[in-house]
Amino acid sequence: MTTDQHAGNVDAVDYESDWQRWHKERDAALASPHGFLAVTALHFLNAEPTRFPVVPGVWVSDARGLRVEIAPDETLELDGQPLVGEHDFGIIAERDGVTVSSGDLEIEVAKRGGFDILRPRDPANPRRTSFRRTPAYPADPAWVLDGFFSPFVEPRPTTVGAAVEGLEHVYDAVGEVTFVHRGRDLRLVAFPGHTEQQLQVLFTDETAGVTTHPAVRSLVLDVTDAGGAVRLDFNRAVNLPCAYTPYATCPLAPLENRLPIAVTAGELDPSLDEARIEQLAG
Repeated sequence: MTTDQHAGNVDAVDYESDWQRWHKERDAALASPHGFLAVTALHFLNAEPTRFPVVPGVWVSDARGLRVEIAPDETLELDGQPLVGEHDFGIIAERDGVTVSSGDLEIEVAKRGGFDILRPRDPANPRRTSFRRTPAYPADPAWVLDGFFSPFVEPRPTTVGAAVEGLEHVYDAVGEVTFVHRGRDLRLVAFPGHTEQQLQVLFTDETAGVTTHPAVRSLVLDVTDAGGAVRLDFNRAVNLPCAYTPYATCPLAPLENRLPIAVTAGELDPSLDEARIEQLAG
């Protein structure tokens, strides 16, 4: 018989305090002057020279790469240096990019899903200035679970959808994470994390579209030892930027990561009405 793999004895008071601090730091980063709440548009570039509202320059993306032509009366800076005339960014790698600026405006110049894009970020954007907090389920140590990571022999390219219709992302899945919840064996496909000691999973569950964001939530897993032990703290399941703005190109959860349980932990859908949020937080 399988049993739930809870991560040892977690002091509820210390855990709550640590979680609250982490959650406030998350919101502070989200609401930073040029964070995703400051994004005002998503522009896809092509071979037709094009101007975009509030963004200086005429932009082109073709087989040569990405270029911008700056008029003499326009101001655009890269790494603190003004761009003059035509600037060639070259070919930008997938999921890579640079930031240029014009006054208080920052413009993300990047490649997502095979397309060169621009995303202006304005600190005065009402979506940012009106932001107060991200709602979340109350922290519950019972949702801190132990699991096991089994790496694939070779990374497996995995195509997932995107928050923007018609866009796709390809990520290298590096293995599977198995864990037990209420006697049920479950598994998640894992992608690389930000460090060698971390993994990332993109998932949905039975709360998706009810109390949590319908498309995806993300969870970073700590690999706790060389034998493949991992810790899944679902209280730290977070929304991706697409939960807050229509200008995000976030990946969706792969089909394999649609959990057949209700994960009543982590961040809630920010679009929930306040009465429902208060009910869940009670």
